[in-house]
Amino acid sequence: MTSPSGTSARGAVLSYIGLRRSVGIIGIALPFVLAIGNLLLTGDGPRSSISSYYYTGMRDVFVGSLCAVGIFLFCYRYEQPDDRLGNLAGVAAIGVALFPTRPEGAASAAQTVVGWLHLAFAVAFFVSLAWFCLVLFTRDDGAPTARKSARNAVYRTCGIVILACLALALFNGLFVPDELARVLRPLFWLEAAAIVAFGVAWFVKGDTVLRDRPGLAAPAV
Repeated sequence: MTSPSGTSARGAVLSYIGLRRSVGIIGIALPFVLAIGNLLLTGDGPRSSISSYYYTGMRDVFVGSLCAVGIFLFCYRYEQPDDRLGNLAGVAAIGVALFPTRPEGAASAAQTVVGWLHLAFAVAFFVSLAWFCLVLFTRDDGAPTARKSARNAVYRTCGIVILACLALALFNGLFVPDELARVLRPLFWLEAAAIVAFGVAWFVKGDTVLRDRPGLAAPAV
């Protein structure tokens, strides 16, 4: 018979696994939902960035999804480093949602200031997610199972993708001509790739794929 304490512990494990899966699903789906939803509403192709969907009919989806991710991350509890980074990432995600990017074209002084806050929150959000992938998710007990090693490879790949997208976004902002950016929409694709990478990492962390087989040693984080 399972003791009450054992039942409680199992419930806690299932709870944080469910949080991880939920965060992953939202991350993977968000760029596609925004782009396809806006296409159906307006007939327009991809916008200049993921954040610019705030100024479309998909605003509620954009804000709601990021706030949901922020709440999930803020409620995420595992070990102390995870707790602290989850709090930071959660606040940053909600900041991205509530402080919109500067609108295209003319902008007031207030909109410009809010736009810079949006950028700061976005950078903090993505750097936090990369740290989760590269450092926290890859921890093991020194003798990882084959599945854990495979998961670590996924986490590291996702973290590198996020950081590479951040670096390329900076390059885009500094060196890509506005005329070319309006045609190719590089920032949209870079943000979409980073968000999907974040979603994949959390989806895998949610014990959805590459889980250890029954009878093997339990995965270490």
